[in-house]
Amino acid sequence: MSAVVEFEEVVAVAGSFPVLTGLDLRVDQGEVVLLRGENGAGKTSFLRACAGLISVSSGDAHVLGFDMRVDRRAPRRYIGLLGHENNLYRDLWVREHVEFRATAAGAAESDTDAALIRVGVSKKLWTVPIGSLSAGQRRKVAIASLVVGRPRLWLLDEPHASLDTESRENLDLILAEASQLGATIIFASHESPLTKGIASRVITMGGGRVLEDSGAS
Repeated sequence: MSAVVEFEEVVAVAGSFPVLTGLDLRVDQGEVVLLRGENGAGKTSFLRACAGLISVSSGDAHVLGFDMRVDRRAPRRYIGLLGHENNLYRDLWVREHVEFRATAAGAAESDTDAALIRVGVSKKLWTVPIGSLSAGQRRKVAIASLVVGRPRLWLLDEPHASLDTESRENLDLILAEASQLGATIIFASHESPLTKGIASRVITMGGGRVLEDSGAS
């Protein structure tokens, strides 16, 4: 199996505070990895480091074959990131936003409608400004924006937040389908009863490093 993420002795600092402290972690293509740990354990920092949003101070960090210490922006076009904030253009209509993401990813126009339907966004909302949506509806639009881009690496931080039970179960199916198509998925979640069943590997973090890895040999 080829490594999609390979961190060795990685240290990352936010301000003057170390958020990753000698992190060793390899994730191979097609894996679905669940990150667990208390707040401040380093889960979000690891996801952001994989996405190139925070810099690596020392150690070796490669994502999709790119050296993150040389150019941490290089792999972004292959990555789909869903953080605590949905990063939506609130003034755009729902369909406009997802279509914009589709165009940026080189997807067909028909993929926009397919993604919205797959995620469960009601058609009556497609021509509604994002700013007028509920938190759960905005979360689904953000997920549709990931789906339409067909990223090779999915990075998700508490992806089930604000979703109802049906939408949470649907998201797990979407993640399982993406994995079957060859995507690699890493997500942090406190929703263990829902998400543990779809994860091929569970990693517990603490203090900016791995404490336990169910996939370790």
